[in-house]
Amino acid sequence: MKRRKFLTSAAVGLAAAPVAATQIAAPAIADTAAPEIKWRLASSFPKSLDTIYGAAETVANRVAAVTDGKFQIRVFAAGEIVPGFQVLDAVQNGTVEIGHSASYYYVGKDPTFAFDTAIPFGLNARQQNAWMYYGGGLQLMRDFFKDYSIYQIPCGNTGAQMGGWFRKEIKTVGDLNGLKFRVGGFAGKVLTKLGVVPQQIPGGDIYPALEKGTIDAAEWVGPYDDEKLGFNKVAQFYYYPGWWEGGPQLSVYVNQAQWDSLPKTYQALLESACAEANVLMLAKYDAQNMPALRRLIQGGTKLKPFSKEIMEAAYKAAFEVYDETAATNAKFKTIYEAWKPFREEQYLWFRVAENTFDNFVYTKSAQKT
Repeated sequence: MKRRKFLTSAAVGLAAAPVAATQIAAPAIADTAAPEIKWRLASSFPKSLDTIYGAAETVANRVAAVTDGKFQIRVFAAGEIVPGFQVLDAVQNGTVEIGHSASYYYVGKDPTFAFDTAIPFGLNARQQNAWMYYGGGLQLMRDFFKDYSIYQIPCGNTGAQMGGWFRKEIKTVGDLNGLKFRVGGFAGKVLTKLGVVPQQIPGGDIYPALEKGTIDAAEWVGPYDDEKLGFNKVAQFYYYPGWWEGGPQLSVYVNQAQWDSLPKTYQALLESACAEANVLMLAKYDAQNMPALRRLIQGGTKLKPFSKEIMEAAYKAAFEVYDETAATNAKFKTIYEAWKPFREEQYLWFRVAENTFDNFVYTKSAQKT
């Protein structure tokens, strides 16, 4: 079998996974018709974070391999073309053809962006995928992104995150008052109700802010990334869970005009490559987080759960914020009213099978240790 025919078959196979969700067919790549396309991708993440940054590289490597290098995407880390929090703007205005980011970075433009990543006490990674691919979330978000001339594709998930690094113990809601906390997305609005002063700082800039005392606490992702960023060197207490990020999704943004001009085969391939990255990112974090957490604890990190008082207060505040936002933002309300009942259905299902199974086997595992 000639290599070209093999790669054509691979493109069709790769496209099969997201077809049900996106309704995009996977036409064969014709030897003579396949154009040469070179795009630049702006990432919101530094190269040092190989898993979250690496999702964009997974996409770029896959589309190049399947097209014999005819479709090339060059990945640029945060700051190389634009700062990490300006990726959306760069794609929208055509500075780059494509970007990779967390949509909740842009809640300052519209809080509706948060649904594309995560909102507090929302969906876990599997539930987020279910909502996106089969629960109507993908179409809702794509309709929203049209206002920004962007075609959105899910591309990665970290799984449930940690609650962050704190210089001092946080036992009560009162301990949060006045705390300068680096936290992303919609969580800042919720935490403001509890007295926190939220700070949105790109990943590469968090360490010096924490070290200098510009902030009192910071969250990023989880043990694997947090260890790389060195937060354990400047803060002792490591809290869990990151209730604001139960299953935060990353997305690829494609400039709408560039997407429309892309051959249908390349569109299908790009969606498939993003679906692959979506799976691989979560798998890698799941594999790497526990070994990293062990190293952190061995190095002196003090692992702490948020108190029930804090969790209950945060939960109440979160849904107050959602109701307040929905009352004044029609776009947010449209998605929230579709998202909320889907969340309840998912919770019911996971309580029946997943949670019952998990609780039993985790209890048995704890008994052995």
